[in-house]
Amino acid sequence: MRIVIAPDKFKGSLTAGQFCNAVEEGIQRVKEDVTIIKLPLADGGDGTIEVVNYYLNGETFHIQVSNPFFQPVEATYFYSEKTRTAFIEMAEASGLKILKPETFDCKNATTLGTGELIRDAVNRGAKHILLGIGGSATNDCGIGMATALGYRFLDNNDREVKPIGAQLAAISRIEMSQIHPKLNEVEFKIACDVTNPLYGENGAAQVYGRQKGASEDDIKLLDKGLKCFSLVLKRQFGVDAQSVKGAGAAGGMGIASKLFLNGTLQPGIDLVKDLAQFDTGIEDASWIITGEGRLDGQTLSGKTIQGVKASAEVKGIKIAALCGAVDLDPDQAKTLGIHYTDAVMNYARDIEDAMANSSYYLREMAERFAKNLI
Repeated sequence: MRIVIAPDKFKGSLTAGQFCNAVEEGIQRVKEDVTIIKLPLADGGDGTIEVVNYYLNGETFHIQVSNPFFQPVEATYFYSEKTRTAFIEMAEASGLKILKPETFDCKNATTLGTGELIRDAVNRGAKHILLGIGGSATNDCGIGMATALGYRFLDNNDREVKPIGAQLAAISRIEMSQIHPKLNEVEFKIACDVTNPLYGENGAAQVYGRQKGASEDDIKLLDKGLKCFSLVLKRQFGVDAQSVKGAGAAGGMGIASKLFLNGTLQPGIDLVKDLAQFDTGIEDASWIITGEGRLDGQTLSGKTIQGVKASAEVKGIKIAALCGAVDLDPDQAKTLGIHYTDAVMNYARDIEDAMANSSYYLREMAERFAKNLI
């Protein structure tokens, strides 16, 4: 019998790899003759870099780049020389996580540092770049990122515009003669889990601006800037930015990645599954054991378990979900295509105990699952 273990992390408690090891140990306590395949997953957010490293076995590089306010910051990215593949998290250089909340100010923030990370990876020889665009502090429609790669954004007087959101409306044309010469040799895949348009009621500024420090006046300014800049993009690239699903992701980095990098936008879990060759790895499996911190009604909205379910259903493989907490009853879970559930909180004394001893409880849960269903 083949069992695939394919979880996401338990945030703040276990990595996906640690989950795999704990469940493997639990199963092997009672079923030594089972073939276990470990395929840890992630959805493109926090923890993805560790999962990418599991499959590519590369190196983490630390370089100095610009933070959202043009100040120096050390940021990291992952690169595999063997496959010439880099994984870059936008949040490392251009994210809220590297700022204090009282400094959030997306109208004056730039994605320049993300572009500097990309430039370093390209100079290192990358031919494939996976870019996660979650957690941004910016709303500059990616002009900072593009500036680092040789694009120039000019106003009506042919003066270069500062690459921040507040200046988007000042841009009249894009000068492309100095683009990095190796940029078009790189394949970009963008982990993008939202479908927001670029501007308007559901656009980048109106939906996400407040959480990035924008006032109501700032939001109006940014939304206008995105709309004006979309006309420049239409003239330059012949693309209606507003019609592109996910254009407004990460303050417009969705459309920026598509046009400036010729990137492909896809859900983060799909990107990681492709990297893991997941659909091949689960062939002939009887069960896939997956899991994440909480199983609830939002679980099947572009997250890891949804990605597992999509592949398992095609091949007729049953799914077991071992999670930190489960907010669905068994019938609801089965309706969602999950055949077995269990939760750390069914055993732990309290949340502190659950967080501290997740590995122990997962081993117990896996042992119980193996005794009853394998």
